[in-house]
Amino acid sequence: MISYKTYNKIDLPWLSAIPSHWKLIGLNLMFSDNNTKNEGILETNILSLSYGNIIKKKKEENYGLTPASYETYQIINPGYIVLRLTDMQNDHKSLRVGLTKERGIITSAYTGLIPKQNVNSTYFYYLLHTLDLVKYIYVLGGGVRQSSDFNEIKKLKLPFPPLQEQIGIAKYLDEKCNSISSLLEKKKQLIGKYREKINVIVQTSTEKNNPISQFWLSISDSWGIEKAKRIFTEVNSKNHPKEELLAATQDRGVILKSLCEQDFVSPSGDYDGLKLVTENDFVISLRSFQGGIEHSAYRGIISPAYTVIRLKPPYNNEYYNRYFKYLFKTPQMISLLNTAISGIREGKNINWVDFCDLPLPIPSVEDIEKMQDDFDRYEHLVKVFEKEKKLLEEYKATIIAEVVTGKIKVS
Repeated sequence: MISYKTYNKIDLPWLSAIPSHWKLIGLNLMFSDNNTKNEGILETNILSLSYGNIIKKKKEENYGLTPASYETYQIINPGYIVLRLTDMQNDHKSLRVGLTKERGIITSAYTGLIPKQNVNSTYFYYLLHTLDLVKYIYVLGGGVRQSSDFNEIKKLKLPFPPLQEQIGIAKYLDEKCNSISSLLEKKKQLIGKYREKINVIVQTSTEKNNPISQFWLSISDSWGIEKAKRIFTEVNSKNHPKEELLAATQDRGVILKSLCEQDFVSPSGDYDGLKLVTENDFVISLRSFQGGIEHSAYRGIISPAYTVIRLKPPYNNEYYNRYFKYLFKTPQMISLLNTAISGIREGKNINWVDFCDLPLPIPSVEDIEKMQDDFDRYEHLVKVFEKEKKLLEEYKATIIAEVVTGKIKVS
């Protein structure tokens, strides 16, 4: 990696110099504001900005919106850049910049940027993504909600390399980012295969004789089958406003809200009505019919719309807490939640009455002891992967920042 031969000093809070042949111009000279509304419902491909990516919106996320609602959405095309410049006062973690790769519609609360002549959208996506990561975008907010729009950001000064350099930088960064993503995906697949093994062993008794359940077909009479209410009890403790806020996630279980990469909506008003969750409780969330029931390793408070359950004696011990942590995330358990709950639909919670009569397996002590090594191995793989992922994401962010600002020259 080499630098450019000469640089010009500039006076930006986030950048002090650019290559001498680059320009420094306002955003409005490179992009125009997208004002094309979806009048007449011309487009039905609903998109959303999630973790810095513009993706198809899941069907269940559209619950409550009528077709007429979509007439106010903006139509976006490949190459448009989308900025979420709302709620910058409360949400300091979300990634707010996305590059459109397909035609569709997205909420008009977001700012859509249409590239002008001699503008490579991918380069400027990477540049704005860098400003997003260093949180400079929050400086652009104004008003009570610290929101912004095109009129407020159009004078934002940005480096402007010649078009061919923009294209070269974009291609280089695409290749680097794709390589890192491919490496991470391969590691995720390996972990996924090990998780599939665990999904099997948590519902398979070592003795194969005499199946005792029409639903849990791999369980014999060396295990037991009990209704959930014999194993768990519902917990409904409130008035703990000083406890930390928790969030239920499908990939990390119940965690501290402060640990979430993307801010969840904070409850309004006081916290007296939130439910207390303690370590090793389980939470049935609004999305449990999709991703299973979440285990909590933390104490805190969570939405009153969720159902908090706790193992009863004699099951309330480390072995069974760990066992149900994995069983509750298996495809078989998710299938049970969906088939046993009548009238389930988008936006419907699973409450205690729905859950308490479900048949759950009770492993023999010998079998649950044998599972511990596999649990340990899986958790070690996940821990190593998360560490590697963090390092690779930091490396990627550094490379992007160095290249798009001209500190490093790519051939």
